[in-house]
Amino acid sequence: MQHFYDGQVRRYVTQMVRLMSNFSVKDGKGKLTQIPVTYGDLTRQVANIIRDNTENKIPSAPRIAVHVTGMEIDRERTADASYVSKVNIRERAYDEAGKEYLNFEGKNYTVERLMPTPYKLTFNCDIWSTNTDMKLQILEQILVLFNPSLEVQTTDNYIDWTSLTHVMLESVTWSSRSVPVGVDSEIDVSTLTFTTPIYISPPVKVKRLGVITNIITSIFDEERGTLDLGLSMPELNAYDDSIVRGVADKDGNRNVETTSVQHVVGTNYQDYGVYVTGTLAQIESKGMVGTTSWRQILESHPGQYQDDISRIFFTKLNETTHEITGTISVNSMDETQLIINWDTDTFPSNSVISGPVRNNNQWTTIDYIIDPQKTVPTNVMKGLGGRILLLNDIGDASNTDGPDAWKSAGGVDFVAKRNDIVEWDGTKFVVVFEAATSKEVTYVTNLKTGIQYRWDGEEWLLSVEGLYPGGTWRIALNG
Repeated sequence: MQHFYDGQVRRYVTQMVRLMSNFSVKDGKGKLTQIPVTYGDLTRQVANIIRDNTENKIPSAPRIAVHVTGMEIDRERTADASYVSKVNIRERAYDEAGKEYLNFEGKNYTVERLMPTPYKLTFNCDIWSTNTDMKLQILEQILVLFNPSLEVQTTDNYIDWTSLTHVMLESVTWSSRSVPVGVDSEIDVSTLTFTTPIYISPPVKVKRLGVITNIITSIFDEERGTLDLGLSMPELNAYDDSIVRGVADKDGNRNVETTSVQHVVGTNYQDYGVYVTGTLAQIESKGMVGTTSWRQILESHPGQYQDDISRIFFTKLNETTHEITGTISVNSMDETQLIINWDTDTFPSNSVISGPVRNNNQWTTIDYIIDPQKTVPTNVMKGLGGRILLLNDIGDASNTDGPDAWKSAGGVDFVAKRNDIVEWDGTKFVVVFEAATSKEVTYVTNLKTGIQYRWDGEEWLLSVEGLYPGGTWRIALNG
């Protein structure tokens, strides 16, 4: 069972302490003194604290101490434990920017309340006094309230069906004093015993009333006839996952690929895009990133969000046949951020980049990513077949004396450009991937870090990074 704590019994105790507060006594000079209220029975430790750790101080009075003496299940109030009460709640829309409620409907919820368990809570209220007059003043102010009970409210939540209860005065112990022995003068304690019926409720289930996020539409083939002409009845076939659901062009426009039956599938919510950087995903809306909470998205999808179980799926534009996925967790510190635990097995396959001496089973990987203007290749980097992704240019065709660290064994200058991939063949570096001439999408994995990179024709990015427009991502809350 998952841990939960709502402080229910604590609220009852708090209300009882408040009930005994704000009483006062008047001394012989007519001065009013408010009576302090504490929680706890007079144990040795409490008594020592009140005396300031000394035996030479007389305990102060007046004082009221409240403590719980017992709690037992109330069999007379037990009911069907399987009963579930459902309440529909409709909120007004709230403008976070303007900090005000708007004049139209906002979020809608269904609250499922389980039957609470009834208990009877017993309190003792100890009234400390130094003389009879003081005790009579205090008792008279308290006793008049209980005829025979007083109603209390523990919460202001209007859907909490256990918030109202009453406190019943059961008995009064007039004094704790006995026949005096010796010269000691002990504080008189008068005890009031109260009972209150309470409920302990299990957690409620709150469901957000969702909206339609996926639409599957079958459109008949006009070659077989139309409804208007009545040439033939159209065939409406069942949805088939094997049919390509849509192709998006570079501008994000989606064109439906047709067979005998066309299928249009929307996998987005309110046409939001998702901007991914590393393991973080944020909502893109109207050109703004990070202004929309993921909770709004998740609560609108069918199902129940489960941390690190629910999944998100992405499809790159023009790559509709391949989906990448990972489990998701909402960042508790910033709910505009979604933390993705990527399933690397779903990443696209690396591209083959042939080389002069590197083993052909490693033609899809690189070994290092360096800035050649800040870092020189070490002997380790120059291992036979070692590959390096360059973050800057090396040398120039017009330069007769380039950097020595990149020269061949014979002292020949080496020239390469930013984003090129170079390979050491044992005597010199060779460009195996020329970024300036390569416009095709290329994937490689850095063996040092295990991170996959994607060449989009202009720059190297993490293979998962970028903006995924509406229609190229979806969420499965059940994982």
